[in-house]
Amino acid sequence: MKKTILSLMLLGCTFLGIAQTPSIQRVNPTNWWVGMKNPSLQLLVYGKNLKGADVKINHPGVTLQKVNTVDNPNYLFLDLTIAPETKAGTLNVEMTKTIQIQKGKKKVVDQIVKLTQPFELRVRDKKPQTVNAKDFIYLILPDRFANGDPSNDKFEDMADKVSDRKDPFARHGGDLKGITQHLDYFKELGATALWLNPVIENDQPQTDEGGAMRSAYHGYGFTDQYNVDRRLGGNAAYLEMITEAHKKGLKVIQDAVYNHVGINHWILKDMPSKDWLNQWNTYTNTSYRDEPVVDVLHGNKSDFKVQQSGWFVPFLPDLNQNNAFVANYLIQHALWTVEYFGIDGWRVDTYQYNDLPFMNRCNAALFEEYPDMFITGENAVQNIYSQAYHVRNNINLPFKSNLPSPNDFVLQTAINDALNQNFDWGKGFNRLYQVLSMDALYQNPDLNMTFVDNHDQDRYFSVIGEDLNKYKLGIGFLLTTRGTPHLYYGTEVLMKNFKNPSDAEVRQDFPGGWAEDAVSKFTANGRNEKENEAFNFVKTLANFRKNSSALTTGKLMQFLPQDGIYVYFRYDAQQTVMVIMSQNKDQKELSTERFVEIMGGFTSGKEVISGNTISSLQKIKIPAMSIQVIELKK
Repeated sequence: MKKTILSLMLLGCTFLGIAQTPSIQRVNPTNWWVGMKNPSLQLLVYGKNLKGADVKINHPGVTLQKVNTVDNPNYLFLDLTIAPETKAGTLNVEMTKTIQIQKGKKKVVDQIVKLTQPFELRVRDKKPQTVNAKDFIYLILPDRFANGDPSNDKFEDMADKVSDRKDPFARHGGDLKGITQHLDYFKELGATALWLNPVIENDQPQTDEGGAMRSAYHGYGFTDQYNVDRRLGGNAAYLEMITEAHKKGLKVIQDAVYNHVGINHWILKDMPSKDWLNQWNTYTNTSYRDEPVVDVLHGNKSDFKVQQSGWFVPFLPDLNQNNAFVANYLIQHALWTVEYFGIDGWRVDTYQYNDLPFMNRCNAALFEEYPDMFITGENAVQNIYSQAYHVRNNINLPFKSNLPSPNDFVLQTAINDALNQNFDWGKGFNRLYQVLSMDALYQNPDLNMTFVDNHDQDRYFSVIGEDLNKYKLGIGFLLTTRGTPHLYYGTEVLMKNFKNPSDAEVRQDFPGGWAEDAVSKFTANGRNEKENEAFNFVKTLANFRKNSSALTTGKLMQFLPQDGIYVYFRYDAQQTVMVIMSQNKDQKELSTERFVEIMGGFTSGKEVISGNTISSLQKIKIPAMSIQVIELKK
């Protein structure tokens, strides 16, 4: 497999020296907008035999600054400047080239070929909303959530023609229409934003992974950045979903993949140049280790290069972001996506494997146009220094990241550890206290995207031994501590499983998302008593959080856990919320004297989950294995 891939890469850079009639087959971006703060635009023009063409653009306010050529004569990269006063409309990219053609056996004559490619400049009409700690994000794997349109489950002209719910590795038919049909479900739950695993076209063949043929239903192998996958409904369905979500007050976060593309990507079939990808003499995989990147004192260049430029897996070719044309292609696609679809934020896949200066450039380009854009990066690391290294931090380092938010894997690990350990020095709830005590390393820890599980992790309910009390402790902590929380689809109805034997076990279909499903977990009638208890717990706390200034924008004050009880407060000038978590097997009574610096002046409270009034705060009864969220009253 690896040898075949490398051969394919090299063949993509072998160009025939025969004369072909010039043609234009593709222009990316597919359109652009007037009024962008950055007036520069680089058009990738692909066709046949374009090198050497005379290029003109006739549109008031648009200037062709440079025609860039590369090794492959089928590409031109056009540098344009769009003046601030430029009007929207259609401009024409005009190309003229003289080629020689054979007439008869001996006669060769010149022929002038003229090409015209229309390109649309639009008026900006999308205004992204701000995603921040006020939000509660719901993560959806589209193929596994709900099938709103069975007619788009599979297409005979795509590389993977299979849709089969009985096969855990095949596509199952979930789509964007299915998500649109359940927007009220998210609202009921208390979610304020949706994060979808990648929706961009993955026209990938099935690949042999560990002896099983697997589809790219997860979406992380792009084959055409400018098209949403037809099996999800295409661009139109995505636009409709976002429009309807916005009407319901739900924001949308898109999953970005800059590090790699799918091996079936259209560009790889005829690459602009060999250095479009990170190339090695023999196939080289990334080490998956973050230490060579963050070890600024003792690291070496060799380990750094392998980590940064090695391929993620053989069938996901690694993009060379040091190639200026690659970098522009990726950055412009990010801007195009926000303008075209109106998304509100980004989650960046495999952040640490990207060229980090490139990521700063990409983020900066988004911030230039959308200063409050939420961008969170995936780094599955297990120490706070490494996690903070990749985001805006308060550490004296030679490299300074401009990423606002990490996916907080360190806290996620601590949550699961805390619930599975007996209370002890450095264990149990002390794990949570330890992690949060180091938040000064981040510039804004409230933007850390927090979670208990996701599409790459064992299901939370299984990890905690299917214990509903532990479930409430972890979810309650998630929704009341600092950060911007997200919930993986189905966690609210106790979907379970470990990644054994594969990721497919934690990516099962949401029950009720298909017409043929026997039960629907979207409704109370379809959920059993335990599932309804979990759903209502999330719903109650998430909807309280939505309207709580203390939990969304307030400060955090935590106290050293003692005797199996962890107490912390979220507070601002308007509201103070006290959270008490116990991992004791017996009921306790908590004296509140040591919390006087923040509880002074409060005489009573209301417990949010139960609705009960606490008339005296001097001593509070703490049930075994419980969480109480108390809004304090004077």
